[in-house]
Amino acid sequence: MNKAQLVEAIADKVGGRQQAADAVDAVLDAIVRAVVSGDRVSVTGFGSFEKVDRPARYARNPQTGERVRVKKTSVPRFRAGQGFKDLVSGSKKLPKNDVAVKKAPKGSLSGGASATVKKAAAKKATTARKAAVGRAAVAKKAVAKKTTATAKKTAAKKTTAKTTTAKTAAAKKTAAKTTTAKKAAAKKAPAKKATAKKAPAKKSTARKTTAKKATAR
Repeated sequence: MNKAQLVEAIADKVGGRQQAADAVDAVLDAIVRAVVSGDRVSVTGFGSFEKVDRPARYARNPQTGERVRVKKTSVPRFRAGQGFKDLVSGSKKLPKNDVAVKKAPKGSLSGGASATVKKAAAKKATTARKAAVGRAAVAKKAVAKKTTATAKKTAAKKTTAKTTTAKTAAAKKTAAKTTTAKKAAAKKAPAKKATAKKAPAKKSTARKTTAKKATAR
């Protein structure tokens, strides 16, 4: 049975072929949208539709036997309900004047199945957006902290380098002054010694003159 045959099968029950086609399209669209967004669609007595994540794995090409890597993916999965299984296995008989799938309890369809599915999908989308915004904010704060810390370290290094350069220049100047002072002192010291040595020579000359005068008398 294809989609057109399915529409024909329920046309008399819903009031016409167009109404049946719209109903089938609406049901399938609601199921697909819910499963794609990650929700589980469960129909009592019939089964459930859900999204299953498959991790990356290795498989073999059936034609060549070559081992290939299969990327991570998500696939839809349908699990038949117990009532559906019992009818297919033959443990239960199909009802003649009633629907095969167990009817939903009274009051459970007041809000509409598609509306419930849409609300659940909207809630999940909102939660995902909030989580993404929160993660982005945390990432921005972390980057800002790292940038600030790096800037502080760079400034500290520059300051240390300047201080070291200033200290080195001051030390060089002090050393140059000390060396100049020592050289000047060294130059002055021999002159004083020479003067001291010449003084006794004058005294000796005076003594000789006095002696000569005494002898002449």
